[in-house]
Amino acid sequence: MSRRPDAPLPALLRPQAPVFAALGDETRLRLVGTLCRGQARSITKLTEGSDLSRQAVTKHLRVLEEAGLVHGARRGREILFMLAPEPIEAARSCLETVSWQWERALSRLKAFVEGGGGPRPPPGGSARRRPGPA
Repeated sequence: MSRRPDAPLPALLRPQAPVFAALGDETRLRLVGTLCRGQARSITKLTEGSDLSRQAVTKHLRVLEEAGLVHGARRGREILFMLAPEPIEAARSCLETVSWQWERALSRLKAFVEGGGGPRPPPGGSARRRPGPA
C-alpha cells in the first residue's frame, strides 16, 4: 500500500491505531510471531509451551482478529488461526512514511542550524541590550 509521503501524520496513523495497539501487547506479539511461520494453528497448538490458558489465548486472538491481523477458519471441531499480512504491511508502510517525514524535518533543522539560521542581531546594532535609564 503506497501512501503520499507528505500526507498529514494523523491521517496516516489513525487507521493503523488498532494494529499498533494490538501489537503493543507482548503476548499478542508472540502469537503473531508464531503465526508468521505460515502454518495455521489451533488454540491448543498456540497454548503449547506457554503458561497461558486457552481462555487467555482466545481473548488475545479476538483482539488480533478485531484489528484484522488474524482470521480463523473452522476445521471440524477446531478453529485454525492464520496471520493476515496486509495490516502488518500497511503498518510498516505507515512507519516508513513517518520515518521519511522525520528525516525531512531533521534535515531542515540541521540546514537551519548549520546555515546560521539562528536569531540575528537587530539591524544597525549589536545583539546585547544597551543600558538605559534606570
